Parts: sequence; C-alpha cells; structure tokens
Amino acid sequence: MIRSLLIANRGEIACRIIRTARSMGIRTIAVHSEADAGAMHVREADEAVAIGPPPAAESYLQGDRIIAAAKATGAEAIHPGYGFLSENAGFAQAVIDAGLIWVGPPPAAITAMGLKDAAKALMQAAGVPVTPGYLGEDQSPERLFSEAQAIGWPVLIKAVAGGGGKGMRRVDASEDFAEALLSCRREAQASFGNDAVILEKWITSPRHIEVQVFGDSHGNVVHLFERDCSLQRRHQKVIEEAPAPGMDEETRAAICAAAVRAAKAVDYVGAGTVEFIADASQGALSADRIWFMEMNTRLQVEHPVTEEITGVDLVEWQLRVASGEPLPLAQEDLSINGWAMEARLYAEDPARGFLPSTGLLELASFADGYGIRVETGVEDGDEISPFYDPMIAKLVAHGDTREEAIATLAEQLATSVVWPVKTNAAFLLACLRDTGFAEGGVTTGHIAEHVDTLTLPPSPQEADWQAAAQQLWLQSMPAQSNTLPGPWTALDGFRANGPRRLFVTLQQGAHHRQIDLSAIDVADDHPYLIPVSDGLIALRDGQPLLFQTPRNTGSSSGSDAASGAITAPMPGRVIAVAVAAGDSVLKGQKLLTLEAMKMEHSLTAPFDGVVAELSAIEGQQVQVDALLIRIEQRAEALAD
Repeated sequence: MIRSLLIANRGEIACRIIRTARSMGIRTIAVHSEADAGAMHVREADEAVAIGPPPAAESYLQGDRIIAAAKATGAEAIHPGYGFLSENAGFAQAVIDAGLIWVGPPPAAITAMGLKDAAKALMQAAGVPVTPGYLGEDQSPERLFSEAQAIGWPVLIKAVAGGGGKGMRRVDASEDFAEALLSCRREAQASFGNDAVILEKWITSPRHIEVQVFGDSHGNVVHLFERDCSLQRRHQKVIEEAPAPGMDEETRAAICAAAVRAAKAVDYVGAGTVEFIADASQGALSADRIWFMEMNTRLQVEHPVTEEITGVDLVEWQLRVASGEPLPLAQEDLSINGWAMEARLYAEDPARGFLPSTGLLELASFADGYGIRVETGVEDGDEISPFYDPMIAKLVAHGDTREEAIATLAEQLATSVVWPVKTNAAFLLACLRDTGFAEGGVTTGHIAEHVDTLTLPPSPQEADWQAAAQQLWLQSMPAQSNTLPGPWTALDGFRANGPRRLFVTLQQGAHHRQIDLSAIDVADDHPYLIPVSDGLIALRDGQPLLFQTPRNTGSSSGSDAASGAITAPMPGRVIAVAVAAGDSVLKGQKLLTLEAMKMEHSLTAPFDGVVAELSAIEGQQVQVDALLIRIEQRAEALAD
C-alpha cells in the first residue's frame, strides 16, 4: 500500500483526497501557489510545498516542479485530482519515469481517449455505439461541408482536442457553416493548439448520461452505474444526479455494458467516466438512442453522487488499485441504494451574467445533517481568488427517492450562507424547484431556455424587513436592557396623548424604509437571520439579503446608480473622498476614488443633487456592492 501521497491539485478535491488518504494511514503532501499559501488543503495536509506564483500556468501546471516536490518530500505517489494535469499523458509518463506511482490510468489510455476522432474510431471497433457523424482526416472546408450536408442539419462542429464546451458550434443551415467552421477552428487552435474538427449529428433533445467505470491492473473492469448531468449552462454541469431519471433496467444494462467495453478497449486502470449523449425526443431513454461522446480519464467532479448510491469510496479504490491491489468488489457486489444529487456552488453572480465574484469570506457556513454531504476547500476567513476555478463547494444530498434527494438539497441550499462573496445558490435552488427538473428528464438546453426566470434574484419580503428591523433594534439596545426603552431615552415617536409607536429606519441595497415595530407580525414567514459585520442577513430562497441601519456601511444587493446609490463595483480600498454629507454635486463630478486590483477607479455623481448619505471613509476596505454614497436630486429638479 502507498504510504505517502502528493496531491497535485488544490481546493475541495485536494481536501477530499487528503481525507481518504488520512483514513488509510497515508501521509499527505500538498503543493500550493503563493496565492494558496494559507489555503485549507495546505492546512490539512501533513506537509506542503510551494511551487510558484499564483497563475496556474506558473504553479499547478508546472509538472517538473510537482515531481521535484514529490521527490524532496519522499512521496511515493502522485494523485492529480481533476483538472490541471489530470489528463496530461506526458505528465503521467514523467511521474512514472521518475520512479513514482501515478494514481491514474496508463498514459496510453489517456492518449487513446484524448482526441475525439481517434477515440470514436476506437469505440466503433469495440462495438460501442457512437453519434452519427464524420471523423475523417480530410479537414478541407469543402469535404467538411459535403459531410455536413450528408449528415443533415443541424450539425455540431466539435474540436477533436476540445473540452468544456470550447471549440464547439451548432450549425442550423448550410449558409452558416463556413463562418461557424472558421470560428470553431480559431477557438480550438487558441485553446488546445489543434484546429482539427469532427462533425456530429445534432441531437435535438439531448440528455447527458455518463457511466462511472473502474479497472485494475489484473484485467478486471466494473461499472458503478450511471449519472445524469443534463442540467448544464454553456456545456458546464450545474446539478448532477444518480441514478438517471427514466432509466429502465434494460437500458441501464446496455449503456453500462457499453461503458465497460469502452474501458476494456484501452486496457483501462483506475477511475474513469464514459460519457454518452441520449436522444430524449421520444421521452423515455432507450438503448438504441444513446451514443458514445467521450471518455474522461480521471476522477469526475460529480463522483460523490456515485459514492452515495453505491457506498463506495472511489478515492480509496484509486489508491488501492494504484498500489497494485485488485478491485475491492466484483460487479455482482455493486448495487444502487436510493438517490443522490449534487449542486455546484460557485462564486458568481447569476443576476449579472454569472460574473465571477472574489474576495474574503466573512462567512462560509454550510448546512449539515442526515443525508447531507459537503465537499469544500474554504471556510470562514479564506479568500476566493481570481486565479482559479470559482467553485466554493459541492453540496450533495442522498435520499431514498429522487423527491427526497431534491428536498434535502433544496433545504441545504436555502440554509447555507456565503458572505459577502456572491454565489449561485439562489439560481441552483430555482433549478431544483423548476417544474421541468422536478418531473425528471430535462435536456441540456433547459437552462438556456429558462435562464431569465431561473436567474431572477429573490426580492426581500415584508417578513424580511420586519424581522430585520426587530433584530437590529434589539442589537442596538444595551446588553442589560430587555424591555422597550422609556420615553426619555428612546427616539421612538413617544406621544403623551396616544399609544407609543417605535420606528426603525432600514436600508436594503438602494432601498430605504421606515418600519413600525409596534405593527410587526412575522410568525408565519420568519426568515433565517445571520448577523454580519456590517448588518444583518436574511436568507430568502438561497439569496443573502443585507439589511442595515443607515449609519452602517457594507455591501448591499440591488444597487442602482439611477436611484442615487453609489456602490463599490468590486472589492477595494477607499483612498480618497472628495465630498462631504450635505454637499451639492453636479452630474459627472468625482465623489471618491477606489483602489482595486492595483488600479484606481473614480466614482462620479449620476446626476445633479445633494450628498444625502456618506458611508465611505478614507482608508476603508469595502466589499463589492458596498453602499458608499447616496445622492438625492435637488427639489427644483424634481419639480421640473
């Protein structure tokens, strides 16, 4: 058995591998860039080695530095995780040549499955059904156009060395083919250094079905059933589940057998995933309408859902197989137990076109409990860096039924909180609650067809305003006081000739309201409230909504310069404030200067008006969307 392991990766997958290795008594070594010196995977490993500057190309993609780190620390093996160098046959061979154990498939298998045209030809020879199309060596535009015409429109142009949706174009008509081909080739050359393409028949109602396979060095290959990864955005998986909805036993047997044949065709060893495209135009899945797409020669991001329904630790299997042991279980020992679902929680803002969000995490709190699993590489106080994939966590739920798994995952998303970095939690929750998804069998185009609805940010409800007002007022009271303030100590609208009324002024984003505490009744819809440094968060459908009293500063959602709310466009430091509260300003006048990403950004007045509120202080660090200044229009301008 391997006794010491270097993980050539970072983030949640590095932490995931460390957890299993530790349970097996294996010493772990982490590698890290300068940006990750204090990262969770570094803290959790037994030892850590710095390998270069923040950009991945200068650190995590430097194979020679990783191998040198393994030798320097006495590591016996290298686990690549996923991404980075995990499917780099040259790196795998270099690890082996250095006398180290490669925790992955043989370099020859990686090479065989690395190019889509060669892989499909190999699969055809092995009796694995492949999507109708053209795999030929003649790459002339004339030949490609002729083949596309023969296949029939629409056609998919696909880079042979592609992945992640790059180098792919759908063409609906003959007149669009030439331009799409040029565009596809340019992108493929820039991304992969190879502009060769293949053509495939476009499946009008496609579902993405994949099969987890595992082989050992003794000739054994098994499958661990299928996953459905059809819910995608721009070819990137969003929510994955196992087993696949609508998969009958006959179809399952056929697709899983095809996956095993595919693995055996390349003498596969280790964990791998065979991906298929299914034509769901007739509803139910059928073996005669499912075709091979490609094979991922590594552990997949979504591997936890397979682990949850089979009870298998795939990383443990990887380490045992890499140590020369046979597979721990035979095919007849594997079975499906219940249903599992995974949501990828990203640091991004769906309401702004899924723009990445970076910065320090004041809060990174994930729900826990029965049927819940969290895979993450961050915690409170960590930083989401702009240098790497913005995944914060994978939230996984397991239940006896699909409905139970959906309900558990929805609750997990609704009660987990990340702040102040933006996340896609509300978007994921909207996907789970979508009628089409709940019914099962959505196609890969589902999100694109419903993106406007799914990305609509939740709005604060009356219960949120009232609960936040009540809680913020209580927090403002002296610790020893547990009663309403007296008429001589509180600014609460006391009247000698009538009932006292207590008002609290709140802001939520660009909106201000005065809440009458005497009229509060939030018993029926009380939100989940979390105190943060600059106010109070109410979780509404997975979206953290920040409520503040006007004197507070901090981040806000829903900022709108047209309303006079001037907010920070990104995390940064206020280095100059050019106005004071009450000052008159003209449209375009500089209000303050923010330093972010080593650049200065001037924020200006959106219209003529008066500085009604000034929250910014020189030298202050602010998060994205922090309310800095609020401008009110002059009375005469409003009268016009």
